[in-house]
Amino acid sequence: MSAGPVPELRARAEACAERLRSADSVLLASHIDADGLTSAAVAASALERAEIPFDTVFSKQLDADEIAAIAATDHETVLFTDFGSGQLDIITDHEAAGEFTPVVADHHQPADADTEYHLNPLLFGIDGASELSGAGASYVLARALEGSESDNRDLAALAVVGAVGDMQDSDGALRGANEGIVEEGVEAGVLEANTDLTLYGKQTRPLPKLLEYASDVRIPGISNDHAGSITFLDGLDLDLKADGEWRRWADLSADERQTVASALVRRAVASGVPADRINSLVGTAYTLVDEESGTELRDVSEFSTLLNATARYNRADVGLAVCLGDRDGALDRAQKLLRNHRRNLSEGLQWVKNEGVTVEEHVQWFDAGTRIRETIVGIVAGMAVGASGISRSKPIVAFAEKNDEEVKVSARGSHFLTRKGLDLSLAMRDASRAVGGDGGGHNVAAGATIPTGEREAFVAEVDRIVGEQLG
Repeated sequence: MSAGPVPELRARAEACAERLRSADSVLLASHIDADGLTSAAVAASALERAEIPFDTVFSKQLDADEIAAIAATDHETVLFTDFGSGQLDIITDHEAAGEFTPVVADHHQPADADTEYHLNPLLFGIDGASELSGAGASYVLARALEGSESDNRDLAALAVVGAVGDMQDSDGALRGANEGIVEEGVEAGVLEANTDLTLYGKQTRPLPKLLEYASDVRIPGISNDHAGSITFLDGLDLDLKADGEWRRWADLSADERQTVASALVRRAVASGVPADRINSLVGTAYTLVDEESGTELRDVSEFSTLLNATARYNRADVGLAVCLGDRDGALDRAQKLLRNHRRNLSEGLQWVKNEGVTVEEHVQWFDAGTRIRETIVGIVAGMAVGASGISRSKPIVAFAEKNDEEVKVSARGSHFLTRKGLDLSLAMRDASRAVGGDGGGHNVAAGATIPTGEREAFVAEVDRIVGEQLG
């Protein structure tokens, strides 16, 4: 095969592929967010094409009980995607007992253990938080599993959905090892990468809604202002309606898009929006060219949100089916789940804005209890940053009830803070273990589970650790 999309990982990917080919059957175990679902879809497609029998299981959090349940199955080989690295200390105990051979395609911070078939960019000097996602690691493995019928380059489209779902395009474009995957997707004819507005909803939202909900760059008189958005659009010398209905960004010609974008930038400048925020209005947009225009599946960021809306409501099977090409029943169910997801996010965000956050010396936090579902509290926390009274200069930590005995914790930072030394993966892991829980993730976004009643002690420990990191 060629050097592949990420040459540094080639040899390890080939070793992992050989192990999978030699297996009688494989249990594919994956995480449930957008990156996890696309990781599973990429791996499932590659296994099917290689005619390797497999079963699939999903998990919200890979803990000792989940790993024990996996070990109890009759599969001798287990492929972990988008998790597994952080749990290698537990996984290798089962491996040593002869219960299964693990193959891990992940990008999270590894535990203090290793195994032969461990495909993780962090082992090769590549940043797993910003340069290669779980789906990207699965794609590198899929390329090593290429056969006579397919080189699996078409799966680059799903890998890019995973990377964007994992917020790896937060600086306006995918960087590092991700760029090799984008190039292969473009060459395979499944992906387009063009400079465009970075606003969310370009395929599906009518223009006034597109501008009104553009929360990343707040433009006075347009953002969070429906009437203001309409007034702005009406002031342009364009016909932006068809049959009395507002058109969508995807419906506009290149010239029309340029006119709207230029006017938007001029308004932002006139309103005193900082230059770096204005620059972030424009970035690289990734489009899945085989998907129907005007649908959530055409735009990579909308596709990733659709997937989040399935798995976070215990319907990972629906998200996987959409990834694998079901455009009928599964897509209908996913779109219903997405409407519910948006409503829950909106209500959760409003609750945080109303209640506010508690500010410590180095972090800020809120406890949603049962008000916000534990599977989405991290998303809400990320959305809340920058709202009134919620600082961009401190990490935000969010709590939600998981069950009677446990509390879910989600933490979000920024790439600005990680460049100063913030590592939420280590902070979540060490602070949670100090109170009898466990956690991990990425430097910019991480999570944990802690026992009920340990919140105060946990906050104090996180505040201390983050203070040391940023000190």
